[in-house]
Amino acid sequence: MPARVCFHCKKKLKPGEPHDCWSTTEAALTAHLTPDLRDAWVRLRETAEALGDQRIYASHHSIMFSRKSCYFFVRPKNTYLELCIFLPRTLEAPQIRRAQATSKTKVAHTLRVQHRDEVEAPLTHWLREAYEACPAEPTTNST
Repeated sequence: MPARVCFHCKKKLKPGEPHDCWSTTEAALTAHLTPDLRDAWVRLRETAEALGDQRIYASHHSIMFSRKSCYFFVRPKNTYLELCIFLPRTLEAPQIRRAQATSKTKVAHTLRVQHRDEVEAPLTHWLREAYEACPAEPTTNST
């Protein structure tokens, strides 16, 4: 059996070698970060955690922050953290690199963070707005 290349991650795999590039962890996605980016990541995660109850998990190349659905995610890159924040309105600000409607009620805003000091207003306000605009996961009463 010849070697194959994974369609998603482009890794060359030996015949019969098990491979699951979709399963990952936060630690694996952030292991390569420089000290400045790691500080920015830690501050960003702490800021998001302080918003309230949510689910934080790694998925492929991103770290997702969700309630009933994802309200923002982070893609750690070599020189910056790429954020995508889902808001019910379109923002116009210098930090926003791109805004694209993803549904009738949500607009995805893409921006970059390179330093811990960038995780402050207005970014923190946008995260809170996205968190509050996303409905909470319904609680289940098991009695």
